[in-house]
Amino acid sequence: MNVVRRAAAPVLALGLTLGTVPAQAAASAAPRLSATVSDVPPAELGASYEPGCPVPPSRLRLITMNHWGFDGRVHRGELIVHQDVVRPLLNVFEKAFEERFPIRRMKVMAEYDGDDARAMAADNTSAFNCRRVTGDSSHLSRHSYGDALDINPLENPYVDRSGQVHPSAAEDHLDRDRPATGMLEPGDAVTTAMNDAGWEWGGHWSPPDYQHFSADGT
Repeated sequence: MNVVRRAAAPVLALGLTLGTVPAQAAASAAPRLSATVSDVPPAELGASYEPGCPVPPSRLRLITMNHWGFDGRVHRGELIVHQDVVRPLLNVFEKAFEERFPIRRMKVMAEYDGDDARAMAADNTSAFNCRRVTGDSSHLSRHSYGDALDINPLENPYVDRSGQVHPSAAEDHLDRDRPATGMLEPGDAVTTAMNDAGWEWGGHWSPPDYQHFSADGT
C-alpha cells in the first residue's frame, strides 16, 4: 500500500473524475492501494459540517485513493474520516482493492450538500457527514464523528425502525440470497477486513443496515 501524508494542501476539486484505466493495465500499473491523506480545509466540507458538530475540521482527514468500479476499471475516490481511523480504513480498502471489490462511486458528502438521501440514491460510498440518523431524527448519526462508513447503498440497503427501506430503489436487494455486484456478504474481503479492524457491520442488525460499518457499533 502506497500512502502519502500531506499537510494542508490546495483545495481539491470535489467530484472531479481523475480518470480511468483499463482493468488489465491497472492490474500491473496499480496492483496495490495508492492513497494520499491530507488535512481538510473547512471549505471542502460544505453543508456536511456546521458549527457545533462533535468533531472539528482539524481532526478530520481527506483520503484520496484508487478503487475498482462496477465497470472493471480503476477510479479515484475521496473519503473524509476522523484522523484516528485513517490507518484501519486504509487497511480495509487495501484488502478490498486486492480482491477487486467494486465501489460505484466515492465522493465527499459536500457533493450532495450533506443530503444522505441523495447520496444513497446515487449509490455513493461515504463516511463523514454531520447529520441526524436517517429515519430517526432524535439521534445524531455516527457519521457525524467520522468513524462510520456506508458502502454501495443501492446494493446494500438500510431498513429503519419503521420498516422503510433506504434508498427506496434498493428494496430488491433485501433478498441477500440473490448476489449482486457490489453487495456485501459475510466473509467477503470487506466484511472480514472490517471485523479484523474491530468495526461492526450493520448487516447483522435487526432491522439491518447492510451498507453501514462503524468503529463503536452504532
